[in-house]
Amino acid sequence: MLEPVRVGGRKLGRALRRTAGKSWTLEQGYRWLAARYRHYRWLATRYRRISGTGIRPENVVWIFGSARSGSTWLRDMMKDMDRHQLWEEPLVGQLFGEFHSRVPEVELSRPDFILANATRKGWIRAIRNFVLECVSYSRPGLSSRDYLVIKEPNGSIGAPLLMEALPESRMVLLVRDPRDIVSSMLDGARQGGWMYQRRKESDEWKRKTGADKDPDAFIRNRSRKYLQHATSAKKAYDAHKGPKVLVRYEELRADTLGTMKRMYSALGIEVNEEELGRVVGKHSWENIPEEEKGEGKFYRKATPGGWREDLTPEQAKAIERVTASLLKEFYPSG
Repeated sequence: MLEPVRVGGRKLGRALRRTAGKSWTLEQGYRWLAARYRHYRWLATRYRRISGTGIRPENVVWIFGSARSGSTWLRDMMKDMDRHQLWEEPLVGQLFGEFHSRVPEVELSRPDFILANATRKGWIRAIRNFVLECVSYSRPGLSSRDYLVIKEPNGSIGAPLLMEALPESRMVLLVRDPRDIVSSMLDGARQGGWMYQRRKESDEWKRKTGADKDPDAFIRNRSRKYLQHATSAKKAYDAHKGPKVLVRYEELRADTLGTMKRMYSALGIEVNEEELGRVVGKHSWENIPEEEKGEGKFYRKATPGGWREDLTPEQAKAIERVTASLLKEFYPSG
């Protein structure tokens, strides 16, 4: 008698070896049963994902904006809330958005191009399936009651595509004064800064960054990068029909608890206010150890308007010229 089927295990291998050369019919029948077992086990797994476990698209919460906008602080608070899990910068937005943004219009109009306008419905659906399938493998423990917070500031260039692919998901547009953002980046990229240290093995990055050698060029380049990411995120926010909320870093800093309550209310997510207050207190600026804060460190000073002390008037004007459209909308008073 053949032993019980354990697909991919030793018992299946031993059973097949015993039948080999003795009865082709028996061997083929056993292989057929093993294949059926694999198939139905796969169906059962898929059913469990759909019916009881696995993320619901409407429970995906995206954080878009730009780097150094307070997204790490926001995600730290959100991931500590009950039934929240975090997916830390999968860069799926960069994967699709960076490429798509560089494609000439003539290619988008060519039907044979893989991301052509003519086939948009198909590849948008493919992006949707790609994200949800990757979530199922990256976070297999998610239940249908959980919220998945996806911190994706560096993938914000792909925000319009991602929100089109997952229109029922929820979106946080996190904005911060670009002068403070670029000032923070300049500080971190200088020799000895946290960004510099993280890339200590990358001599090419150090040569290209120019934070010490040519800070004015660094500021112009980072301003353009900010504009690209923030503009894409704003475009996605304006087009999104699902739950969404605009959060300014300055408001989050001035009234963290009140802003978090407003954010969750706009997103349509019920939270326990006592728990929210505890989480906000845990991640307050005052609770960060003093040795982890300061010049050149990841946690620098968290002071809105600090750019006035950090940048020369010429450097500030350079940022303002590049990001004028966003400053006018979000920070009209200067």
